[in-house]
Amino acid sequence: MAEILQNVKPTRMELLKLKRRVKLADKGHKLLKEKRDALISEFMVVIKEYREARKKVEENLKIAFYNLLMAHVLLGSRDIEQISAITLRDIGLDFTTKNIMGVSVPVMKIDDLVRRINERGYGLLSTNAKLDDAAKNFEESLLVIVRLAEVEESVRRIAQEVEKTKRRVNALEYIVIPRLKATIKHIEMRMEEIERESFLRLKKIKASLEARK
Repeated sequence: MAEILQNVKPTRMELLKLKRRVKLADKGHKLLKEKRDALISEFMVVIKEYREARKKVEENLKIAFYNLLMAHVLLGSRDIEQISAITLRDIGLDFTTKNIMGVSVPVMKIDDLVRRINERGYGLLSTNAKLDDAAKNFEESLLVIVRLAEVEESVRRIAQEVEKTKRRVNALEYIVIPRLKATIKHIEMRMEEIERESFLRLKKIKASLEARK
């Protein structure tokens, strides 16, 4: 049997208050269960997006590093380092948020990073196609890496909210509501006892008065 609330007087007023609290708790429990289920549904959608984004990042980087390795073989590490120093650039990233079932998740927008061959700053005659491919692959990879970061953070935040909502549902279902109902039952039983005691006391008083007559 669930524990009862402490310092609750066995009165009709308290009984009415507790019954109202049970109704509110039941309503809150129902709404939280609906929210939990909706969040889990959203979580499954986002986790699918995360897996797809991660797979795409891994595939892109695998190709990019292979082409970079080939460029190293053909040009040498020194030339690659010199070329990398002259191709530095600023990357614009716009960060906002959107709301999913009351959860604020990030939305990241990045500039189009893929440049034409002649926009990268190095000479075409002194390089090769593998370097061009590697540069393009890494530029494309940055786009999907940003997307992965966005989805991964969304997964983390939604998972936290699911866990938080589950704890609240369980607290209402297994602690709060059972305690309220147990307290109501306790008060009802106590009130019945008081009524019986009052009835017996009145009966004794009546019998005593009749005996005096």
